[in-house]
Amino acid sequence: MKKISILLLISGCMTLAACGKGQEINGHTTNTAYRSVKALKNRLPPETRMEFEVSFWTIRDANKDDKVFLDIVDGKKPEEVIALGKEIYQQRKTAGFKGYDQYSSWEEMITNFGRERMDQDNRKGSLKESAKDKANDVLYNLNSPNK
Repeated sequence: MKKISILLLISGCMTLAACGKGQEINGHTTNTAYRSVKALKNRLPPETRMEFEVSFWTIRDANKDDKVFLDIVDGKKPEEVIALGKEIYQQRKTAGFKGYDQYSSWEEMITNFGRERMDQDNRKGSLKESAKDKANDVLYNLNSPNK
């Protein structure tokens, strides 16, 4: 009886420990990091998703070496990733990093990326509709020879 209660206690502690990491990036490998970022992004409120995503990829761009990158993002919560992304943005902007000179602030850059994403989504939607319309199109070429 003692063994069962000890096993239950240990499994309960492990479950609680595993649930506590649900809001953190798993940086053991690049694949697990990307999967956990995708899951975290989907759990975030819509207004912070873009900022989180841009921050993550800003960190990735600043740290090309996989091990260094994974050490930086492992165990980070979305708020920490966003703060680090803003910090890297500011460092790059101050250093005159090409591409950041067109934005006056972090918020403007996020707004611009959000607008571009919406435009892309709108274009994808119209392409899907036109492909669907073409599939249902029943026009025959009467000038083609019969075999």
